[in-house]
Amino acid sequence: AFMGGIPGQFFQPFGLTVAVSTMFSTLVAVTMTPLLSAYLLRPKYAHNGAAQINGSNGKSFQERRQEANPPCVPPRGESRRQKGRRFNLFLPFVAGRNSSKIVQSNGNGHKNGKGKAVDASSFQPYQTTRKFQPYRSVLKWALRHRITTLMVAVAFFIGSLQLVPFIPKGLFTSSDDGFSRVGIELPPGSLLRDTEEVMEQVNQALQANPAVKSVLATASDVNAGLVYVNLLPKEEREASKRQFEQQMREVFQKIPGARITFQNFGPGGGGKDVSIVLKSENPQALTQTANSIEEQMREIPGLVEVTSSTSLVRPEIVIEPDPNRAADLGVSVQDIARTASLALIGDNESNLAKFNLPDRQIPIRVQIDPQQRSNLETLNNLRVRSQNGTLVPITAVADIRLGSGPAQIDRFDRSRQVSVEANLQGISLGDAIEQVRALPAMNPLPPEVSEEPSGDAEIMRDIFGGFLGALGLSVISIYAILVILYNNFLYPFGILVALPLSVGGALLGLLIAQKELGLFALIGIVLLMGLVTKNAILLIDFTLAAIKQGKPPFKAVVEAGVSRLRPILMTSISTIAGMTPIALELGASGEERSPMAIAVIGGFSTSTLLTLVVVPVLFTYVHSFLRWLGNLFGGGKKRRQRFLVDEQFVEQREVTINN
Repeated sequence: AFMGGIPGQFFQPFGLTVAVSTMFSTLVAVTMTPLLSAYLLRPKYAHNGAAQINGSNGKSFQERRQEANPPCVPPRGESRRQKGRRFNLFLPFVAGRNSSKIVQSNGNGHKNGKGKAVDASSFQPYQTTRKFQPYRSVLKWALRHRITTLMVAVAFFIGSLQLVPFIPKGLFTSSDDGFSRVGIELPPGSLLRDTEEVMEQVNQALQANPAVKSVLATASDVNAGLVYVNLLPKEEREASKRQFEQQMREVFQKIPGARITFQNFGPGGGGKDVSIVLKSENPQALTQTANSIEEQMREIPGLVEVTSSTSLVRPEIVIEPDPNRAADLGVSVQDIARTASLALIGDNESNLAKFNLPDRQIPIRVQIDPQQRSNLETLNNLRVRSQNGTLVPITAVADIRLGSGPAQIDRFDRSRQVSVEANLQGISLGDAIEQVRALPAMNPLPPEVSEEPSGDAEIMRDIFGGFLGALGLSVISIYAILVILYNNFLYPFGILVALPLSVGGALLGLLIAQKELGLFALIGIVLLMGLVTKNAILLIDFTLAAIKQGKPPFKAVVEAGVSRLRPILMTSISTIAGMTPIALELGASGEERSPMAIAVIGGFSTSTLLTLVVVPVLFTYVHSFLRWLGNLFGGGKKRRQRFLVDEQFVEQREVTINN
């Protein structure tokens, strides 16, 4: 939520939405969920009206509680105040001895089936009698082969990182929104009727396509126009938007005398998918480099409609003074430029003579007839005034010829700029940029020419650069919260091991589905950071509780894993099921959000399966290391004594609340 720039415009709404929804979800979980559970999760009753509870023998909860803890009947003659005072004096005695002992009946009138009292802290709410328990067997094997298990986890993570070069990378996955825009550009100097004729041909070609619903054509300039194409709904046409554009490109190539290309509405602001911007103070070197890159980009498969702003030239008259001859005849270069400007353009508005009318003044502009301006013979007859007042033919001091020049000069940071653009067809943005940078003309660029990042490629670079910082900050935040939760700096490492396992699954899912590793996929990976830690927290929390009860670490880890298997699987399956419609690209613009859902599904699947095995194994190492530190510094005995005091205080508090 703290990312800046254009990437922050996408990450900030996501971060705020998840944070606020999690806060309200936590509030509902601690308030409404217990309330609804008390009313909805009531026990079933038999035909005789007795509650059917496992081990209750048809008795209600109040009856079983009275049997387990018979009430203390005070002697006769005591007042209510004396009864309460004697009960308060009796309370510490109960809390210090057998307040944590309850009787679990099995329905046969025995205590726990064997006539033994069971400690409340060791009561397991979910137990199974199945002989075949595959997860328990796998977990025990992993705990007996801890090094092998960790090596498999590390190999999975490293192997998943090797998949990155094979995953297409981009900014957004192009969605089928049913709308396209076509740009038409004619050579500079073209007439408006020429533009209208080309636009009419484009309109007819589009109307002939069965996927087109309506077409709107407008002339944005004398030699340029835009055509807006509205396609039929996806259910009513056979071709997708990408297939439609591919079909029409072949048709547009048959229309002569115009550059007709599809334009995209990318966040980078460019009209095409790929944009390479070159800048230099040397116009000749800049033009030569841009032309070389344009020719080599046309040979890259997947790049179509490659254009360059240097190719937009128009005819012009070039007047090149000869300084030596002009000096001999007493003519300056300024006089030559002044004469040519007056003849072809006219004088400035402030220097022109005015024709006075009663209500206004009309400037009198003197220039050559427009029909004669392109005639070199007319220009050769111009005369230039020398320093001694004589008139010298302009051909005696300058060379006049026809040439061509750029129709428009663009600048970036006061330097000349040239853009080389192209559209994508069957290739991702990241792969296209990688191939363009590997061209011979780009390796290296001339010393006086430099490249300036722009368009979608610049935004993609900023997103991938800022993503690492955001991911690192999220991991640090999670670690800080876990340190506060466990009051320990090492136990959180047993939980954070689930994070790299989820990243491997996300990359594997994107590779299988051949989805781009772009903005929405990165959002899904960030979302995984908060989801996968929940399963590891459940395992570590229950394991620590079992160890505090006096169980060996091996047994505590196994029982915590088996008892938390069902909640972890239910959470994972529900999350995957919720992401499935998005992964299937259902709904409007489903293609854009699909990589996020696929990343979450892949990461959550592998993280859940590996967390159930790897986290307990790593926890045993962390716990053994803490015990070794405690024994090394002699704090083990003091820590056990403090734990016994805390346990007695908790038992006393529970008895106080229950009574």
